[in-house]
Amino acid sequence: MGIALIWCLALILIKWIASKRRGAISYDSSDQTALYIRMLANSEIEVSVSARNVRRLLSFQRYLRSSRFFRGITVPNSSNILDDDYNGQAKCMLEKVGNWNFDIFLFDRLTNVMVQEDYHSQNPYHNAVHAADVTQAMHCYLKEPKLSKSLTPWDVLLSLIAAATHDLDHPGVNQPFLIKTNHYLATLYKNTSVLENHHWRSAVGLLRESGLFAHMSLENRQLMESQIGDLILATDISQQNEYLSMFRSHLDRGDLCLENSNHRHFILQMALKCADICNPCRTWELSKQWSEKVTEEFFHQGDIEKKYHLGVSPLCDRQTETIANIQIGFMTYLVEPLFGEWARFSNTRLSQTMLGHLGLNKASWKGVQRQQSSSGDDVDPAFEEMDSDILPQEPRLS
Repeated sequence: MGIALIWCLALILIKWIASKRRGAISYDSSDQTALYIRMLANSEIEVSVSARNVRRLLSFQRYLRSSRFFRGITVPNSSNILDDDYNGQAKCMLEKVGNWNFDIFLFDRLTNVMVQEDYHSQNPYHNAVHAADVTQAMHCYLKEPKLSKSLTPWDVLLSLIAAATHDLDHPGVNQPFLIKTNHYLATLYKNTSVLENHHWRSAVGLLRESGLFAHMSLENRQLMESQIGDLILATDISQQNEYLSMFRSHLDRGDLCLENSNHRHFILQMALKCADICNPCRTWELSKQWSEKVTEEFFHQGDIEKKYHLGVSPLCDRQTETIANIQIGFMTYLVEPLFGEWARFSNTRLSQTMLGHLGLNKASWKGVQRQQSSSGDDVDPAFEEMDSDILPQEPRLS
């Protein structure tokens, strides 16, 4: 299966996800003793025993649809999976999907494939456009010489599905928020990689519900689900230092062998980590838009935390934080070290282009910072609160 075909499959998967009815987050403090998050459903549903068993795997937001399925209600025909305007300029753009300067925002406007009303479109950042952007970045990385000549069709398929679903059903708030509000997901996953575990399990439920791989053996389906989980769990930013240290050690020893399936899988984990936080490595026009969107989402969480006297999370206070400060800290401590090591692994034109954009964008934010404050280009104190173990060494290029 060619990469272009698999990319189209990933787009179709995103479109299929986007057609689902999603829940919305509601905050209720009426008891004045606790705040909890509940997911809104449109109606009460009678559920069979078999449906309850499957519900353990499905995300809560797809509970409504699953119950309809078990009551025998026909699932709408999905043959017209792509919008009618998937032609013309959009088709021309898709032919250039391997270009790093691919404008995912323009593609969204031309096709309306990515964002749908019921796909958490209220999230400024963690929505289907981000998923599509990460998938497009992953597509670019899979085309790199070291990977393209070593990866199997299975590797490529898993990588793009994981990219498309890596933030599936994201609630628009972070893990600490879920933990301190005693959200059921935090309890379910014991406060460990809460969001990433939920994204993975939601993806598994989606794949099983769709029947997309029903033709495969149970053993292969289980292997696929497990490996997709390994990829998605690698995007947990709290595990950044662990993965970066392993990556750096492999590069120092020069012992990565892409003929080894375990080594290939590890590199795909690193590639997805890069794709997930590659926004600062895009052109300024694209990077700036992503920066504004993620900060808006942070600040929205901070507003909720203030409203319910929860204590505002780092980076989420719109009264003390700025986009420039947040982005400079993000680039310094997370993006630069990761992409520096990626460039050691794959020292290509694309890697140098990404590092070039990263440097220019950081300089641009420093310019904005100087205009906003007389404190120079000090790093946001919120990043200094991070565990010192997560602050990697300066990136090294071979």
